[in-house]
Amino acid sequence: MQCVKMLLASVFVYLPALSSAQAAGFIEDSHASVKLRNFYSRQTTHRTTALVIQKPSGNQLTDERTTWIQAAMLEVRSGYTQGFFGLGVDASLFAATPLERGHGAIANGGDRTLVNHNGDAVSEWSRLAVADIRLRASHTELKVGRMMVENPMLRVKDNRSLPSSFEGAGVLSTDLGGITLQAGMFDRVIPRTGTGAEKLVSTYGSRAVSGDNLSYLGATLDPWHGLQASVYYSRFEDVWSRYYLGLTHRAGSVETLAFKQVFTLYHTDDQGRRELGYIDNTFASLASTLSHGAHSFTLAYQQVFGDEYFDFPWETSANYAANSAYSDFNGPNEKSVQVRYDIDAAGYGIPGLTAGLWYIRGWGIDGTHYRGDREGANAGYNVRGLDGAKHRELGLTAGYVLQSGRMKGSSLRTIVFHHRATPGQVDGSYDELRLVTTVPFEVF
Repeated sequence: MQCVKMLLASVFVYLPALSSAQAAGFIEDSHASVKLRNFYSRQTTHRTTALVIQKPSGNQLTDERTTWIQAAMLEVRSGYTQGFFGLGVDASLFAATPLERGHGAIANGGDRTLVNHNGDAVSEWSRLAVADIRLRASHTELKVGRMMVENPMLRVKDNRSLPSSFEGAGVLSTDLGGITLQAGMFDRVIPRTGTGAEKLVSTYGSRAVSGDNLSYLGATLDPWHGLQASVYYSRFEDVWSRYYLGLTHRAGSVETLAFKQVFTLYHTDDQGRRELGYIDNTFASLASTLSHGAHSFTLAYQQVFGDEYFDFPWETSANYAANSAYSDFNGPNEKSVQVRYDIDAAGYGIPGLTAGLWYIRGWGIDGTHYRGDREGANAGYNVRGLDGAKHRELGLTAGYVLQSGRMKGSSLRTIVFHHRATPGQVDGSYDELRLVTTVPFEVF
């Protein structure tokens, strides 16, 4: 918990007027809500990519699968007790019911639909997704338990029927004017398709390796003359150490012409016992967006400097780089470029309607120089067979959010992916259609 101790020591030196003393009350300021999400996906594979249907006689290959799940998320958040320190609690119960249960239709095990040991869909699954105790003094909050986390080093993944969450402790503070501080240490993840907590493993490295915990410490400076900066450090125990720099600059106005530049830089080194071998990886991206009225046009470039993947913990989306879409475009030595167009129809009198279209091309994936297993270290990344691999992605998304009425906040979103890759590229070749509807209700 070293990161948490460092942050608490720095923050509690200065505490302005304590907002906890004026809290409405533990019960009086409590809130509860329910969110219903219907997730539908139809995916087909192409070229050398295949999915697997589990059979008693052996696995059978297929080129399609369907995911259709009705999920519900009950979230309860208490207020704070009054006094120098305010005490509160959070609790969220998530449940999911597969509407498509065909043994062959769901394919590929429990990747999206939870299955039993025979590969049959589980009729219903649920879990305590959030269960934490909150302690607040002024504008500094400490949470301990299960929770959602959002920062460049550890970030909830929410692209399926249910999001992931994490077990550990985290601190967030805005007591130092103009600076948001975060620190935390987490040792378990509750996966999107699952019921219990699991050890942290990497997304692209050997799944046989788990880190005891992941800790982080970082700061984000509020915009100053249009410039915002974030710096973070994290350590995945006995696996890697990581540094992050994020810079965002905004200028102009959408009424005339607005500019946004986003630069991200990650650097990763092996740490401790080097459970995934030697690592020396730098991952950088630069995205420029030009906006006028309802329209935005983005051009982005991204590159990996290293002979292994830019990696991050499984069941997280801890990748703030510009070209992270269906694919992360993060192969060894990979270069990628993106062209994107977005429209917000509020400018045409239809608030809540948005759409985006993007094309990303990645090339030069080369793992032939990988030496992470030198001097007897573990070969954490199997990349030596990648020599000139490439891939491309075309995506379209459109969504609408109701702006008023009893169903205010309800949304419908569709996403279409078209991804093609040469053999060996980790994401393979897919076409996929997703339809996601979300309906929120306030309980109290």
